[in-house]
Amino acid sequence: MSWFGASIPRMIGRWHGLVIDCPDPRSLAEFYEKLLGMVRVQDDGEFVVIGDAPDRPGVAFARVEGWTPPNWPDDTAHMHFDVRVDDLVGAGEQVLALGARRLEGGGERFHVYADPAGHPFCLVSW
Repeated sequence: MSWFGASIPRMIGRWHGLVIDCPDPRSLAEFYEKLLGMVRVQDDGEFVVIGDAPDRPGVAFARVEGWTPPNWPDDTAHMHFDVRVDDLVGAGEQVLALGARRLEGGGERFHVYADPAGHPFCLVSW
């Protein structure tokens, strides 16, 4: 089987989730629940998971003592969410009200923010 001429390797496993280190899993999960429209599917205080259903892949937040957020844009060894929105300015106002802060960078079709724990994410509009 190929995709654009490339051979697709056999699947080794299935995506279960993305774990994000942070100082306060419950509050960061609440931020992303509101941003992404997901629900809480697991919560033990130290490890919180959100998703669209308990049996589907989700986004998890794990407590890490001494958490230090990445220094955007200098730290390049990190991942970030791209969140598609219809109204870039309006969505930006909403995430700021949830506790995000605007970061350097971006352009006409995307703006860069940090979540309340300091992880970068982008709002994108096409």
